[in-house]
Amino acid sequence: MIFWLLVPFAAQMTVLNVFRYITFRAIYAFATALIISIVFGPRMIRWLTKIKCGQYIHEDVKAHQCKAGTPTMGGLLMGASILGSVLLWADLANANVWMAIMVFVGFGLIGLGDDYLKVVKKNNKGLSARGKLIGQLIIAGVAVGALLLDPDFSTKLQVPFFKNFSPDLGWWYLPFAVLVIVGASNGVNLTDGLDGLAIGPTVVAAGMFALFVYVAGHAQIARYLQVLPVSGVGEVAVFCAAMAGAGLGFLWFNAYPAQVFMGDVGSLALGGALGFVAVVCKQEFILMIVGGVFVLETLSVILQVGYYKFSGGKRIFRMAPLHHHFELKGIPESKIIIRFWILSILLAFVALSTLKLR
Repeated sequence: MIFWLLVPFAAQMTVLNVFRYITFRAIYAFATALIISIVFGPRMIRWLTKIKCGQYIHEDVKAHQCKAGTPTMGGLLMGASILGSVLLWADLANANVWMAIMVFVGFGLIGLGDDYLKVVKKNNKGLSARGKLIGQLIIAGVAVGALLLDPDFSTKLQVPFFKNFSPDLGWWYLPFAVLVIVGASNGVNLTDGLDGLAIGPTVVAAGMFALFVYVAGHAQIARYLQVLPVSGVGEVAVFCAAMAGAGLGFLWFNAYPAQVFMGDVGSLALGGALGFVAVVCKQEFILMIVGGVFVLETLSVILQVGYYKFSGGKRIFRMAPLHHHFELKGIPESKIIIRFWILSILLAFVALSTLKLR
């Protein structure tokens, strides 16, 4: 909105040219989302408490029974912060920005429906797993299909650390990209089991992808770093910055001991948005690196379920996802959270190194 309002007058007032720069607007999108989250966070928590949106805790997670009743659906706060900031600072003529918003809102609505059934209707099962998956596949499919309608959008994969290896998937790119988006969404959702555990790596990943989309959208920098250029994708850096700012503001209240949980409305939306950003800037494998914590959590569930069925009731981990395994080993919750954050930051540096190690 600010871009539209002020840039047309840049010829008369050269100081307004600063609003043309994506980096400038991304910084202020980050700050705006952060401020909105921190300012309105207490009001959101009071409202969620008033309408009795308390978190349901599974009986098999004994250590978390004290958290029962903590307000959930705090993802609504992040959603408002992100959308408000993006609509204020982004170039709203950019189609990639609107597709990122569409994926974020679409996945958020699925999560909202699940949370509504759980905390308002007191249906502890929420939406069926099949129903959620179908909804996710439809939204991701529409988003990727829209990208593939652009003849300039490449279906090649950019493999980290391999300069001359870029396989072209053709139309097979559609199911691959959908898998990336849906997998990222569910990965963040599975990680959201301890206070601040999911939002920390999400902030790191969003900040890192702000850099990657900016590089992909800048033809000269992309050529220098041998990154596949994507026309117009740089503007998505504003969305990523807003996501990082809103996540950091939410962490203010979600840090141990949490005053509010994000719920599926937050985790599914954030994960889906990260997946789409990775796809639109052609860095799908980078998401697997920078989002390595989400990958580990997801793999722990897959391995646990698969081995349980194959072995007739035996388990690899004491409990899945992985963070519960460490809890049952007696490691304090706060220590698990901080260690996962550290791992996420280290993985972000590995992802950053791929820009030069080719």
